[in-house]
Amino acid sequence: MAAVSTAMSQGYVRFAGCCYLLIIGLGLYFETMVRGNLIVAGDAIATAAQISAAQTLWRSGIVADLCMQLLDIPIIVLFYLLFKRVNAALNLTATGFNLIQTAMLVANKLTLMLPLLLAGSGVYLAAFSAEQRDALAYLAIQLHGYGFAIGLLFFALACIIRGYLIIKSQLFPKILGLMLGLAGVCYLINTLALLMAPDVAAKLFPWIMLPVLVGELSLSLWMIVKGANLKGLA
Repeated sequence: MAAVSTAMSQGYVRFAGCCYLLIIGLGLYFETMVRGNLIVAGDAIATAAQISAAQTLWRSGIVADLCMQLLDIPIIVLFYLLFKRVNAALNLTATGFNLIQTAMLVANKLTLMLPLLLAGSGVYLAAFSAEQRDALAYLAIQLHGYGFAIGLLFFALACIIRGYLIIKSQLFPKILGLMLGLAGVCYLINTLALLMAPDVAAKLFPWIMLPVLVGELSLSLWMIVKGANLKGLA
């Protein structure tokens, strides 16, 4: 029975690893294919025109982002089950931070719907001039960026704590814990810079996200290929 339980557990670890990898892929899709193609930095009129002309692409980005938060849930559950015997208090704290982040990012998607609504033909939109509608759409996109960063503040703390839990446990190689902890620090620096020193944040991004990509990608691939060392949980 123990062998069956372990096999099922390894299957869930690999499933969660696939979810993690999909989250990374969907995030890259939104940043490169959607934002990269449709948002013109500092130009509200051009951005609104791009989104209006490619509404399906913009909507696909919103759906991709929502799928990321849906895929978060199996990972949160897995990490909670894996680390609860390592340090119950820290594990619960990391889980709480992760749930707050996920809830915030889901709610934050409403800001991405505003450019589509402003590009519509509703009678109520006559209250705004074309320039005002473009400005409001661009403002909503900027607001989404800040909302996303604030959500990642909580995820940063979850990553730092889970990095420590990986190091303390024997579930994964310690190097993966160090890399996840570093990813959390990078998330934290990026968010605080955006909130307190936007000019500095512009210089840091996207380079500060490289350790994040390497750390999270390494962990997800290890989960898929190797699973976790579950002997200590028996």
